[in-house]
Amino acid sequence: MTDVIAARSTMAFSLGFHIIFAAIGMIMPLFMATAHFFYLKHKRSEDLELTKLWMKGVAILFAVGAVSGTVLSFELGLLWPGFMKYAGPIIGMPFSWEGTAFFLEAVAIGLFLYGWKRMSPWVHWFSGLAVGICGFASGIFIVAANSWMNSPSGFDWVNGAAINIDPVAAMFNKAWLHQTLHMQFAAIQAVGFTVAGVHAFLLLRNPKAALHWRALKIAMAFAAVASLIQPLIGHFAAQRVAELQPAKLAAMEAHFETGPKAPLYLGGIPDENTKSIDYAIKIPGLLSFLAFDDIDAPVKGLSEFPREDWPHVTIVHLSFDVMVGLGSLLALVGLSYFYLLKKNKLSPTFLKILVLCTPLGFIALEAGWVVTELGRQPWIIYGLVRTKDATTPMPGLQFHFYLFLVLYLGLAAITLWLFKRQIQVAQRNVERGQS
Repeated sequence: MTDVIAARSTMAFSLGFHIIFAAIGMIMPLFMATAHFFYLKHKRSEDLELTKLWMKGVAILFAVGAVSGTVLSFELGLLWPGFMKYAGPIIGMPFSWEGTAFFLEAVAIGLFLYGWKRMSPWVHWFSGLAVGICGFASGIFIVAANSWMNSPSGFDWVNGAAINIDPVAAMFNKAWLHQTLHMQFAAIQAVGFTVAGVHAFLLLRNPKAALHWRALKIAMAFAAVASLIQPLIGHFAAQRVAELQPAKLAAMEAHFETGPKAPLYLGGIPDENTKSIDYAIKIPGLLSFLAFDDIDAPVKGLSEFPREDWPHVTIVHLSFDVMVGLGSLLALVGLSYFYLLKKNKLSPTFLKILVLCTPLGFIALEAGWVVTELGRQPWIIYGLVRTKDATTPMPGLQFHFYLFLVLYLGLAAITLWLFKRQIQVAQRNVERGQS
């Protein structure tokens, strides 16, 4: 394993691990605040029990997310000094704002955890809502920093150096809006289906549990709406990528030759040597329409770019197909949920479908980040600094990768054990309340 591969593998694993807990940390407090709101409005005991159950989960995941996020901040400096040399002065603002949001989130979660019967009920509720708001803001600021890597702006590049830096223009770059919308709604979708799937599983074991019905309906209200909106955001994002990163779009669709009526390929395995794709379903003109709202619009192919500037076409294309395929499936499930809810026909069969959907949102989320990051390669700052030139010269990075692999797997095992324990306790309390 070369040092560049070790650095990239370490960062990829760390980000892949952290993004799960970051998404949950952004969205679960909103679920918790929703359940708490219903309790304060209607005084249903199951809403209070659900609030306290989700509160414990939020506390656990906040701790795990804080640890894994702190590791990432150290890795930026340790593994990528060539990146921080340029990026530090330019995108320091979103990182500092993210730190402020995290600080406020920590204060708010402390107030909510220990504020029961010590604060006005509605002030206490707002402290819980503030946890979600601050977590959501943290996600926006971090994505702003990442979007700058895909669309660097807010400076003049003269003789290999950045001058005339404008941090506001850097933060609100051309990729900021579509990446932020896409990520935040993907987080809502992923967390919503995961939570709904867990409670659907518990409902199959205990169909009369009011707490789990309340949990499922709250989670699916968020997840279903996000799933139906996400395809519209994805269309907007694809058009922005077509403008800002045409090589990434070409890799996403395994599109090798420039031309009008560019086809959209569903599935298939690209062959970079023959510049073709096998086993795919071809829909003529659809890529042109999706990218430019015009079936006759020419779309740049990978042949327009030097071979050394190509992303890894196979991985990017397959990851894109996974993201779009799973996102479309979850949108269909979300639409079915609203229909069945209106007809009052949330049957055991549909609950089993929700159980099967439990991990799909996070798989789509991870696949989306693979597209975002590998689609930018070989650049760490798009068009300016190559990834291989930004890596630390420190030898022995493979040992760092193995160490963090073991530590993160251990942390994941402990987190899963804690969650299993919390679910078992909650289930016993539900059964005791029914007896």
